[in-house]
Amino acid sequence: MVHELQLRLLPRDAYNEQSICEYLRHERGLQPTSIRVLRRSIDARQRTVFVNLTLRIFENEMPHDDLYTPIRYGDVSEGEPVLVVGAGPGGLFAALRLIELGMKPIVLERGKDVRERKKDLARIRPEQRVNPESNYAFGEGGAGAYSDGKLFTRSKKRGNGEKILRIFVQHGASPNILSDAHPHIGTDRLPRVIENIRHTILQSGGEIHFETRMDSLVTRGNQVCGLRCTDLRSGTEREFEARKVILATGHSARDVYRHLLGTGVEMEAKGLAVGVRLEHPAETIDRIQYHSREGRGQWLPAAEYSVVRQVDGRGVYSFCMCPGGFVVPAASGPEQIVVNGMSPSNRNGRWSNSGMVVEVRPEDAIQAGASGCNTETESQLLSTLLLQEKLERECWLQGNQSQTAPAQRMTDFVNGRLSADLNESSYAPGLIASPLHFWLPDFVASRLREAFRVWGRQMHGFLTNEATVIGVETRTSSPLRILRDAESLQHVRLQGLYPCGEGAGYAGGIVSAAVDGERCAEAAAGKTEA
Repeated sequence: MVHELQLRLLPRDAYNEQSICEYLRHERGLQPTSIRVLRRSIDARQRTVFVNLTLRIFENEMPHDDLYTPIRYGDVSEGEPVLVVGAGPGGLFAALRLIELGMKPIVLERGKDVRERKKDLARIRPEQRVNPESNYAFGEGGAGAYSDGKLFTRSKKRGNGEKILRIFVQHGASPNILSDAHPHIGTDRLPRVIENIRHTILQSGGEIHFETRMDSLVTRGNQVCGLRCTDLRSGTEREFEARKVILATGHSARDVYRHLLGTGVEMEAKGLAVGVRLEHPAETIDRIQYHSREGRGQWLPAAEYSVVRQVDGRGVYSFCMCPGGFVVPAASGPEQIVVNGMSPSNRNGRWSNSGMVVEVRPEDAIQAGASGCNTETESQLLSTLLLQEKLERECWLQGNQSQTAPAQRMTDFVNGRLSADLNESSYAPGLIASPLHFWLPDFVASRLREAFRVWGRQMHGFLTNEATVIGVETRTSSPLRILRDAESLQHVRLQGLYPCGEGAGYAGGIVSAAVDGERCAEAAAGKTEA
């Protein structure tokens, strides 16, 4: 007999299968031979922390249902070719879906494969510079491969997020992501999963070309016919031919935006959010969120938080919270400092960090005085992108023209004073004291300071000089949206061009980008089913 049951247990019982079975025997009169956790979430709203479980319970029989049915990927070596620009989640899942539909993906990635890419990331600290083609933004796996790997999305209407999680498990991710309320693979495990996805694409007859940068579209009239690219290893030019191109470049390929703008591809300025990384000792966040001086204790994971507030007509909120994680240098070019966060799978680091960002609308960016365009039309279209570039360069200047990041103790930031010294930090290239309250745009700094005061009153211990404000967080989403038809998903003018994922302005994370990749693949194949 099979039952489904919801339970509410203390953490010491909820994470131990034997304890769950003992509870079912003594409290519910059941005799489980096996159990399967379908859903698990932590409820820390009250002083006593509970874990909510949804279980499938098997009595007098062993499990006969699989967690998922593996997808079989056939040979598409002779299939119709589709060019896929970018090997992030949008591009990789577009490629997998194309294979399902019998088409041949040819993936072009300007960065390196996920293992070689890691070597370039390791060089940032000693060399204090970023490889502009292989970094935390560019390379196999995209921005998510080495900046956390969280799989939580609130998007339910755009596609099948559960299928995305099952494909991750099929390629080596922990089955726990199918049950956890906030699934997380971890930056230590996600690269292996990405490699396995690559092997599936290649074994099925698809192609992947690393260190191959898209330079321009090839068009005839209003039809896309291919791409001109540069092989970054040899410096030679190469042309790829296909009448269908899925453009999944991610939100940091600014050269692609400028090329598209120069060729008349219709785009629009899009709002985003900018701010800082806020880093606390992990035990501080554990004590606050779990209402206990002992923090997380033996059974609970490192605590997360999510905060949001309206300040003077703009949203201020936490972004990409990384419990037990690290702050990383996420610039994608010279004369930039950008910070992001990541967490390993066990989330056992000494610090916890989160982006703390302020909503920015195109008109805010224009008023901030970012410049660098030849015409007023270009300035309006690129307004939020130009603001990103301005803040990242200012951060680089404040950081002594290296990857040393400007920083300030949290209470000093709120009170408008320079920090005499700084806390220890997970940010490997190092920190330098800087008055972020002074040089950040006032519409950003003033709203952050007010929000920090409010959250400090709501969460005792949150506003503390043991926490560090690190500049600058700018890559929260794409600054532009490449316009596409709502039904065909093709660009509104160019037939065969499918703007896809975060970089095109249609996604906001690993899962939503992967879902959009699948949708674009289906559109390219003339399919409408999920």
